[in-house]
Amino acid sequence: MKKLLVLGTGLVMIVAFASCKSSESAYKKAYEQAKQQEVEDVQVTAPVDVTPVVTPPPAPIEVKTENVAAGVREEKVTVVSGSDTLKDYNVVCGSFGLKANAEGLRDFLVKEGYNPTIAFNAEAAMYRVIVSTYTDYNEAARARDAFKAKYPGRSDFQGAWLLYRVF
Repeated sequence: MKKLLVLGTGLVMIVAFASCKSSESAYKKAYEQAKQQEVEDVQVTAPVDVTPVVTPPPAPIEVKTENVAAGVREEKVTVVSGSDTLKDYNVVCGSFGLKANAEGLRDFLVKEGYNPTIAFNAEAAMYRVIVSTYTDYNEAARARDAFKAKYPGRSDFQGAWLLYRVF
């Protein structure tokens, strides 16, 4: 019986040693797979040339220019904030689809010493930030040019334009 016990113990030890060797190779295989995956991940995350998507600008709004000086847009606008004393010609320094953005520009202009007005064009769904308003086209054009000259580093202000208010 002792012989069987010794023989059984020997077999168990042989199997145990044999299994240790196979588990060692299993760990080695898992390690090699992880390294391979790491190399593949690096190749996947390498910089990829992406072509930017260019959104076409919105369709231009039909501007009526009858009896209005050249270079002036004619729009029907309603005052949203600021003084409701808009005159015929208005210097617009910003146009936004979101009211919050228009209010941000208005706050900047107030700090600069202006008294801006925000007007809404329902047809275009745009908020216009008006920096000054005039009854005469020539005065408005001079004011627009002076405004642009005051902020030569601001490309957004270089696009200031004149709006003829339609009722």
